[in-house]
Amino acid sequence: MNTSVLARKRQRLDVLIENKVSFAGENAELSIYDTYQDAQKVALQSTELLFCGMISGKKIMHVADSQYHSAFMPHQSFVLAPGQQVLIDFPDASLNKPTTCLAIEISTDKIRKVVDALNFQQEISHADFFQYVPKLVHSQHNPQTQQLLQRMITLFSENEQHRDYLIDLSLNELITRLLQQQSRDLMLASCQQQTRLTPLGNVLLYIEQHLSEAIDITTLCKIACMSRSKFYQQFKLAFGVTPAVWQQQLRLQKAYGLLQTGERISQVCYQLGFNDPSHFSRVFKHAFGSAPKNVCKQRH
Repeated sequence: MNTSVLARKRQRLDVLIENKVSFAGENAELSIYDTYQDAQKVALQSTELLFCGMISGKKIMHVADSQYHSAFMPHQSFVLAPGQQVLIDFPDASLNKPTTCLAIEISTDKIRKVVDALNFQQEISHADFFQYVPKLVHSQHNPQTQQLLQRMITLFSENEQHRDYLIDLSLNELITRLLQQQSRDLMLASCQQQTRLTPLGNVLLYIEQHLSEAIDITTLCKIACMSRSKFYQQFKLAFGVTPAVWQQQLRLQKAYGLLQTGERISQVCYQLGFNDPSHFSRVFKHAFGSAPKNVCKQRH
């Protein structure tokens, strides 16, 4: 993360809580926040969509007017809708080990343009598959999103040739990933209610109900009533990944939750269809940046 310009700016401490370094683009602003002492109930709010990613340390997020209270860790994303406020605790921040967070404020107009472009490209049965729903989203992000964020830090903080153009491309990618994540969440919610499912919704429901089984593309194509090539095209466009990767992500998300409840690593591994605990641990660490045993330790 330490680009030369950013490193110099972060050395200047104006405040010990949420010391902010910002870089502006045409449709977004990227900021790095460093906190150097324990603090509670620090307010955060924006008039635009705010994408937050943890870099180091730990925060506890409290959403105003709700019962939402959750730890915010590295390799996680936290997306705030415009006008939504959160209150943040910094339990582990210190001068020697600051808690560091990335925040990208994205204009609503930019999001609308990406939504329109995606809906123009897609041929899914209903007209507006991609919709921006202003709400809070807290999720683990995958290695590709992690790499994108690192790239965006460099683009915003260094005055490279074609800076604005490259920033715009990276924003398009980030917004697309957010919309795909949101479309997954909305469709999974529909799956759980089992009402008015689309062809792809039926596929997601089948995968979720057969999570421990190997993916059978022929079966999924029949459920979606699509040819193999059409199915791959529509699934990848809607969710940004192949069916196999989608299943892997679901397995890992469920594994994370089960480990937090105290289940043994080997038990979780075989229960979710992984054949080898060592392989499971490697895949888990690649996805979450932390080994399964560390998730178990967090309970104590």
